[in-house]
Amino acid sequence: MKALVYTGVRELTLREVADPIAGPEDALVRVEASGICGSDMHAWAGHDDRRPAPLILGHEAAGTISGGSMKGQRVTINPLVTCGKCKACLAGRDNLCATRQIISMPPREGAFAQFLAIPARNLVAVPENVALTTASLAEPLACGWHAVRLAERALDMPLNMARCLVMGGGAIGLGAALVLRAQGAGEIWLAETSAERRQIAARQGGLRTYDPINEPAPADVDLVIDGVGFGATRAAGSAALRPGGVFMHVGLGDSGPGLDIRRSTLQELCFIGTYTYTAQDFRDTARAIFDGRLGALDWAETAPLSDGADAFRRISSGEVAAPKITLLPHG
Repeated sequence: MKALVYTGVRELTLREVADPIAGPEDALVRVEASGICGSDMHAWAGHDDRRPAPLILGHEAAGTISGGSMKGQRVTINPLVTCGKCKACLAGRDNLCATRQIISMPPREGAFAQFLAIPARNLVAVPENVALTTASLAEPLACGWHAVRLAERALDMPLNMARCLVMGGGAIGLGAALVLRAQGAGEIWLAETSAERRQIAARQGGLRTYDPINEPAPADVDLVIDGVGFGATRAAGSAALRPGGVFMHVGLGDSGPGLDIRRSTLQELCFIGTYTYTAQDFRDTARAIFDGRLGALDWAETAPLSDGADAFRRISSGEVAAPKITLLPHG
């Protein structure tokens, strides 16, 4: 099969590799759509020791089962493979499984390839009326779904009364904003420096966008969701919170400072780091996509897998306005 292989810092090579072999609990999926995530970009730039070259990246995928009793079934793929037996898994917090694996990180190759072997339990059936490019957005949108679910539990008021601020208009931030809208949040602001991305977000309806560099941020918000995760967004987000507010940190931009620890202590701000999603969050997100609760989700750009290296370059150089580029392995 053809695969886009990370071969070194800022190097991706389209090459022929061996087809994956499905184990007894696996399904072999013909990958039809695979999105480029920020974590893929970090790995490509040489900033993620967890993803050493050579490696097939990509974990936001959907496709068609290519064999067995479910042959032909269209599916979206939960890339988190967990044991199902540990304390975290049994408590419904399987994203915290101590032995969790994720495709695109050793020992599992990723989805920038024409085929992928994945446990059948990680697959969610996709209705015929939903495009697989849309279904592949379940993974990044599930991150926002999980964050909003945890935030609702931490807030001292109903979500429908909460003023919310989302940092970043990429797929994680925009997705979180769309989940907030679907869950009936009282007011939703989205901070994004790119004018093109602000326009994309504004077209979704129900979101108030602003440029955090040149425009004042909303004050005294109840909930911040940081889909970027840089020091500047942590600082801006924590400054915008009212006393007793909740900060959900989703982005993995850097590990530097930014959060105002003194203010967090004096004003009892609640800071929660949130990583990925549970299997139930993923299924719930997929259902919300399928029934249209998250909108048209028509803001992703597509490109053939053969153009993947150029797509990474364009994202890195700031040439891409779309919140997501989805690669098409058979396109």
